Amino acid sequence: MRGLYQYTAKDQAGRQYSGTYDDVASVAALRKELGKMGYVLVRARRGRKPAARRKKVKQSEVVTFVYKFAEMYSAGLSIAKSLETLEQQTDNSSFRGVIADIRQNIETGSSLQKAFSKYTDIFSNFFVGMLEAGESGAKLGQALGMSAAYLEKRMDLRRQIRSAFAYPIMVCIVCLVVVSGLVGFVVPVFSKLYSQLHVRLPGPTQALVSLSYILRHYWWIIVLVMIGASMLWRRLSRDPRIRARLDVVKLTMPVFGKLNHMVVMSHFTRTFAMLASVDVSLIRALEVASAVAHNHKLSEITKELQLGIEAGNSVGECFRKYDIFPPAITQLALSGEEVGELPQMLNRGADFLDKDIERTVHALIAKLEPLLTVIMGVVVAIILMAVYLPMFDYMRHLE
Repeated sequence: MRGLYQYTAKDQAGRQYSGTYDDVASVAALRKELGKMGYVLVRARRGRKPAARRKKVKQSEVVTFVYKFAEMYSAGLSIAKSLETLEQQTDNSSFRGVIADIRQNIETGSSLQKAFSKYTDIFSNFFVGMLEAGESGAKLGQALGMSAAYLEKRMDLRRQIRSAFAYPIMVCIVCLVVVSGLVGFVVPVFSKLYSQLHVRLPGPTQALVSLSYILRHYWWIIVLVMIGASMLWRRLSRDPRIRARLDVVKLTMPVFGKLNHMVVMSHFTRTFAMLASVDVSLIRALEVASAVAHNHKLSEITKELQLGIEAGNSVGECFRKYDIFPPAITQLALSGEEVGELPQMLNRGADFLDKDIERTVHALIAKLEPLLTVIMGVVVAIILMAVYLPMFDYMRHLE
């Protein structure tokens, strides 16, 4: 049975090296593989799969890795030596294990694309596609440099969106904490007071008291329901039919639909343009771009685009048939094909989309911030009003 082995080997000069080797059938097979690299096996023992693959690798670490890889390779270092250096420089033990496995696969004759394709959850389909194009077209240095720039832009876009929505999220959290504090601690005190005074509770107050009682005594049921709903949602979201419907909803939903649409198109357009610029076939570039965009509706359209291009139609003409593509992207594709600069024009289109995304996010936040503040104030005011209504009635009776 194939597995992972921890080994110690020495080179022809007698220097010893230690490491791990994955996907090998036996010690004899390991000795043979190391012999191909000029090493002599000293000792080996079967080990466990490293936990590194189960841990999360930050996108910023991937971007830094790709930039350094591009610089080292462009400076004349071999792929194996570059990876070995990066492996030593990486602080994240999880990522170090991934790089070590990739290096070992390359040293035993695997292609760069095949070695990285085992980790598309870390490096993305786009990066693997760029590696494939760079290797086959002798443009690996260029492909690595463009990949690093693309991954950095995508990371910056994601960071901008997250930072823009940080304030609204904090307002919602504060509102939830305030409401929970009022319902969990303030309402019970007044409820006990009203029961001692034998004050008749109006409808809003009675509803609030009942809600407080449920939250304080049956909170565990609510937690279980939330956990069950979360597990059910995760299971349903894996169903291709439900995911397809959700992807359509994401593009058409009020307020956020326009933003989701632009993000999907930005990822698709820039990926397609980058791959086309390193001479990847348009059919393959569309396939990878669709995988990166991660939208079922766009995936279905991509299949039709591939058929159209195979039939001899231009990219711009194929784009024009579908409303999902913004008019500016369609026009840039048509113009780019006329002057022979399709990748460059589509890259500019992706830049326009990124700027539109930034403007849309800021405009949306400018509207959400005061709206959320007002909603928070209204909710707190309603709770306080419901709490004090019986007191007002009691004071009126005393008069």
